[in-house]
Amino acid sequence: MLEVGDVMSKIKVMDEVLANKIAAGEVVEKTMNVVKELVENSIDAESTEIKIELIDSGVKEIKVTDNGIGMDEEDAVMAFQRHATSKLTKLDDLFYIESLGFRGEALPSIASVSNVTLKTSNGDTGTLITISGGHDLKVERSDLQKGTTITVQDLFYNTPVRLKYLKNLYVELAHIVEYINKMALSYPNIKFTLINNDKVLLQTDGNGDLLKVIYEIYGVDITKKMIPVEAENDDYYIHGYISYPEVTKGNRNSITTLVNGRVIKNNELNKCIVDCYHTYIHKDRYPVIILNIDVDPILVDINIHPTKMDIKFSKMDTLKDLIIKSFTEKLEELTLIPEVSVRDSYSVSEVRRQITTDKKEKKPVEQEKKYEEIKLDFEVQEEKKEEEQKLIEELPFEVEEDKKVARIKKMIPRGVVLLTYIVAENEDGMYLIDQHAAAERINYEKILKQMKEKPIPVDLLVPIKIELRKDEYILAEDRLKYLEDYGFEIEDFGENTIIIRTFPSWIPTDRSEDIIRKIIDLVIEKGSFDFDQFIWRMAATTACRMSVMANTYISPEEEEWILENIRYCDNPFTCPHGRPTIITYTKYELEKLFKRQLD
Repeated sequence: MLEVGDVMSKIKVMDEVLANKIAAGEVVEKTMNVVKELVENSIDAESTEIKIELIDSGVKEIKVTDNGIGMDEEDAVMAFQRHATSKLTKLDDLFYIESLGFRGEALPSIASVSNVTLKTSNGDTGTLITISGGHDLKVERSDLQKGTTITVQDLFYNTPVRLKYLKNLYVELAHIVEYINKMALSYPNIKFTLINNDKVLLQTDGNGDLLKVIYEIYGVDITKKMIPVEAENDDYYIHGYISYPEVTKGNRNSITTLVNGRVIKNNELNKCIVDCYHTYIHKDRYPVIILNIDVDPILVDINIHPTKMDIKFSKMDTLKDLIIKSFTEKLEELTLIPEVSVRDSYSVSEVRRQITTDKKEKKPVEQEKKYEEIKLDFEVQEEKKEEEQKLIEELPFEVEEDKKVARIKKMIPRGVVLLTYIVAENEDGMYLIDQHAAAERINYEKILKQMKEKPIPVDLLVPIKIELRKDEYILAEDRLKYLEDYGFEIEDFGENTIIIRTFPSWIPTDRSEDIIRKIIDLVIEKGSFDFDQFIWRMAATTACRMSVMANTYISPEEEEWILENIRYCDNPFTCPHGRPTIITYTKYELEKLFKRQLD
């Protein structure tokens, strides 16, 4: 029989080196994580200049130099101890975190999987520390140049499994560039320099001009299509730039959100931003956004992920309301006709002049004309009021009193090309109008208006029977009640089968079955069900099915109908799915193309 003393304990406290390697697996997954932690430390050190130098995308070497407050010898040594930090001293400090770093895990985690050299000075003493693989720490005296330089070499040299799973050098570098771009946008008052293998990839001047940082990162074409936004409520203050809907990217990386200067990724917040652009851009495209959110630290929790890039908001609804209201107002103010332009060489000052042109100035000076976006005259002249009123009365749907002003000048049709694009003109230039997209927008707004009114049901002579899978039927049982409020009469008809007996009058009778089946498809889509999104998708689907298609002949009368009706839409510039309805060649651009206008 075994005595208690004969049984060996299986649970032991791991040594510090092993613990740091495990922590490194959470904090340091790729070279970007190392750069992130070091740059955030530099920002917390009140630096105004930060230089990041890489060799082979950081795999061989990462060197971050700043001009911050530096450290004395005791602090420099303590920085390599786990959970050693100057940012938290008591539990309550977790609720008031204003610094970017606070856990005290970054440096010991990085040092455990690389060779690190730290050179720092607070102006009074200079310290040089070297540490290899988390041990053999050596301390020496150094010069007194104020600031800190940290060099990380041979990342993951002692954890080959981790090294094997690094992406190729281009992918690693792309992650770093993306992160430094976001930090430069977050801190335009800091001069950032990013170098890889002696090639400068980004350099900002740190003068505090956010628009200039956008110019350095995105270039002139996007910068001149950015709109300043600023708003606040009792809990949040937001400010930054949002792009014209015509400026889009293929992924969400174009959305930069910052909370109290910290780059964050929050799916709910990103969805709210993208939803502001619905019907302006295609569902698979994303706007360019740089949004700073200032909030009392007690209202957010950043201590929910090792990378500190996710965040929880205690008053998310008020933040979303603020974003939706401010973004929507800005987008509704715009004239969103894309202009086909001849590329010129612009400077950032010229871009800024374009964006910040005094709204009271009716006409730009002649030499600045080529930098102006096309501006449509929204004011109806006195002599045209009678004609405008007549056009409004002929619209297929009623226009509210405050919507009686056309958003686009009258256009004269000149024909159709490729059975798809209406060619038109006025004194400002030439226009190309996508006949399907424009008709779709007209019908979409007409349907939305009718959906707000009491529905008029239309009886089907032969009810539509739709068979569903069991999983689809379960979803339908929960969601079909929403359709009943809009004039649909739907009944169960045996196992996993429904029949539709009536439909609302805003669905055209000759295409009713096709449209109704498509609406049912929307109802039973998997995933969370957003009622507001469903309503606009139902209206957009119906509008698409009832509108004249591309590659279809239309008469001159139909051309005129489309051109007149699109002018009075709330948003005449895109179809409900976000595609442009109209583009323009200004008179200036046409003359430049034909060398009638020379710079």
